[in-house]
Amino acid sequence: MVVPPPEKTTPPPRGRIGNLVGRLALVALLLAVVAGGAWALSVLNRREVQATDPPFPVPFQEVEPGSAAPDPSAGVPPQASEAGQTGSAEPLTAWSVALSAKIDVPARALRAYATADLVMRSDQPACRISWATLAGIGRIESHHGTIGGLRLGEDGRPSKPIIGIPLDGSPGVKAIPDSDGGALDKDTTWDRAVGPMQFIPTTWARYAVRANGDGTPPDPQNIDDAALAAARYLCSGGRDLATGEGWWAAVMAYNNSVEYGQNVFSGADAYARAGQG
Repeated sequence: MVVPPPEKTTPPPRGRIGNLVGRLALVALLLAVVAGGAWALSVLNRREVQATDPPFPVPFQEVEPGSAAPDPSAGVPPQASEAGQTGSAEPLTAWSVALSAKIDVPARALRAYATADLVMRSDQPACRISWATLAGIGRIESHHGTIGGLRLGEDGRPSKPIIGIPLDGSPGVKAIPDSDGGALDKDTTWDRAVGPMQFIPTTWARYAVRANGDGTPPDPQNIDDAALAAARYLCSGGRDLATGEGWWAAVMAYNNSVEYGQNVFSGADAYARAGQG
């Protein structure tokens, strides 16, 4: 779950994002998607839809904050010397399907993480965020949109909206009064974290953009929009996620918990290594 930090960023023009995403079929395999790389509440795993053990076993890694970042050279999707040489209009989709079979992450989620990576390469190249870091976060927050047996549709939305518990100040829970009239979380009294990447409404309003640039409002339940908003949040403040210090600062902003960061690292590192083949 994420909340807004003090710094303010300006969303990139939607037209540029739309143009980039529209060209993914031609350029996805020409761009190396680098792997490896908010304070939040300690109740991230307490959901109205309860979590189950993730299907892809990721060993916990005892790593010190700031000492490492997931390998930025691992997990790069296959490249083509010419656009379209595979004969497919969706090479990124083919990569996602192949990797999904190895790591039990929905191909639709992998495509969203990689698309966010590509967009950020254009918009904030110095950040060097990676699809694997986004996948590591998505695994913990909602099992990539499949928490509690939900299914992630081809439209990028889970089969049922993912809405967290009310942030009502009960034990272990921060009190955050309703900020959006219940527009996103259907709660007019308290805010709740929503969507596959678990945004509260105020943070969503600050970092959300429509990933496909079609002019409709961004949707926190849509994994494309959620992954891109998460990437923009993690990159805020001029962070470089290819460094240990920058990576840990970003993940601690998402959830200020060393255990959380270690679990994200474990997942990101395992996903990137699985993608090396």
